[in-house]
Amino acid sequence: MDYFTSEFWTALLAIVVIDLVLAGDNAIVIGLSARNLPRDQQKKVVFWGVFGAIAIRSLLTLVVVWLLKIPGLLMIGGVLLIWIAYKLIAEEKKHDVKSTGNLWSAIKTILIADTVMGLDNVLAVAGAAHGDFILVVLGLLISVPIVVWGSTLILKWVERFPIIIYIGSGVLALTASKMIFDEPFIKEFFAENPIMQWGLSLVIVVGVLLLGRLKKQNQKSEIAKG
Repeated sequence: MDYFTSEFWTALLAIVVIDLVLAGDNAIVIGLSARNLPRDQQKKVVFWGVFGAIAIRSLLTLVVVWLLKIPGLLMIGGVLLIWIAYKLIAEEKKHDVKSTGNLWSAIKTILIADTVMGLDNVLAVAGAAHGDFILVVLGLLISVPIVVWGSTLILKWVERFPIIIYIGSGVLALTASKMIFDEPFIKEFFAENPIMQWGLSLVIVVGVLLLGRLKKQNQKSEIAKG
């Protein structure tokens, strides 16, 4: 990919948005894990937590980028990403990470939690990067520190402006549709029918947003009745 084209910068922007929306939970994990440590140790936990998050996600994303080159897996990844985009709106995430009084135990907890919780992020970023590992690393270097050190601000923004979640979900759904239509055995067909491709992409994005919102509203209604 040429690094001085609109395609590159659009992909990088998509990766940063995906990271900011999906990786916000990791800031919560770091805070919960380190809250009982002395202040000077909390800074070390944050630093190594961020460093570990970038390293682990870079390696995992490199593996996923390679796997997505296997015939059929790009489409499967796209379908999984549609489900992730839907869940981002429809489901409330729970955080039950226990605090620890030991520096290295806290770092270990953060790295394990980040690996488990970051799988959806890895898949999304791999899809948005179009196989370009430089994009992956740049996106992580930009967004992970923002998420960790600006976590309180980001969470306040999300609470005050719920549309941020919908924007993130829409970006995920659009990324998912691109992954599906880039699958080699259907790519040529849709390349010859771009209007159909954009039409189906629009259906996927709008469908995810509407179904996610409907599920969210139903959950609120059930809670109000209960």
